[in-house]
Amino acid sequence: MLTPTLDTLRTLLHVLGASVWVGGQIVLAGVVSGLRGGHREALPLVARAFARTAWPAYAVVVLTGMWSLAVIDVSATSTAYQVTLLLKVAVALISGAAAVVHSVGTSRLAKAAGGAAGSVGAVAAMALGVLSTTGV
Repeated sequence: MLTPTLDTLRTLLHVLGASVWVGGQIVLAGVVSGLRGGHREALPLVARAFARTAWPAYAVVVLTGMWSLAVIDVSATSTAYQVTLLLKVAVALISGAAAVVHSVGTSRLAKAAGGAAGSVGAVAAMALGVLSTTGV
């Protein structure tokens, strides 16, 4: 059996946080569409409950991502890896910023655009993260 290391813990926490952030948005989209049909009054309650889990998960993703950048010599990696990593960080930050717009927005446009951009950014960051694990 392989021996777990601090790198194992860092990666586990990063993947777990990303799973909650990304997967939670996907699950929430299905829940919200169901609630719109007959229980609209529950939407703010569900949104607040989700936020209590999702935002700490996003913080874990950001912190473990910074931790990863601190222990990896990015200059020793290929240009393709560096570009992929830069894109991953950018779309992860866009995902968070868009989610803030969705959370604090009061118009339907802000809610819709923020939610959509946040979710697309989250999935894109996860896809780029998977891609980057093969290119170190």
